[in-house]
Amino acid sequence: MSPQRLLRAYSMGIFPWYTEHTPILWWSPEPRCILEPGGLHVPARLKRLLRQQPFRITLDTAFDQVMTHCARTPRSTGQGTWIVPEMQAAYSTLHSLGFAHSVEVWNGTTLAGGVYGLALGRAFFGESMFYHQPNASKIGVVTLVRLLEQAGYSLVDCQQTTAHMQRFGGFAVSRTEFLHRLDAALAWPTQRGQWSIHDNQLKCLPVGR
Repeated sequence: MSPQRLLRAYSMGIFPWYTEHTPILWWSPEPRCILEPGGLHVPARLKRLLRQQPFRITLDTAFDQVMTHCARTPRSTGQGTWIVPEMQAAYSTLHSLGFAHSVEVWNGTTLAGGVYGLALGRAFFGESMFYHQPNASKIGVVTLVRLLEQAGYSLVDCQQTTAHMQRFGGFAVSRTEFLHRLDAALAWPTQRGQWSIHDNQLKCLPVGR
């Protein structure tokens, strides 16, 4: 689970998914769920809520906290977490290297929800999300995808097809189609660094600055 192996895997359309009771397992689903940033669908009720600005949104200010909450928040399926300590350590390193990023959704000083994933080229690989207050993770996803669209990203990898992501415009493609889209997104250089929001746009402070 080294950062180098993870980056190589993602560039080939492969991601890890396993538990403490299994060996490291690598996946490349068929079909694959993706979302085109320009095709984001926001339900009317959520649009109204977004206009009210009920939460404060930040990027890359509490990456480890977001991962920890994603690991500890119970799932509706009752399944145990796949975000094992080894995975948390590896992605934390990728964050420090400027590849992994988080969206934090705050209610005052309380972390109400969040999303994290990995950015390579003009592709964003969504890993996990959580919420402790209603709609917090949804607002995090919408904010993220809108920022990615403005920044020229062409692909959001949702990994698995779920009703939740389909409501936002996610759809399934074949592995061949996914890899074709991924190659096109990776033809662009990766903007490594710490993300932030300025004037409703995604900004990246390069590593080492």
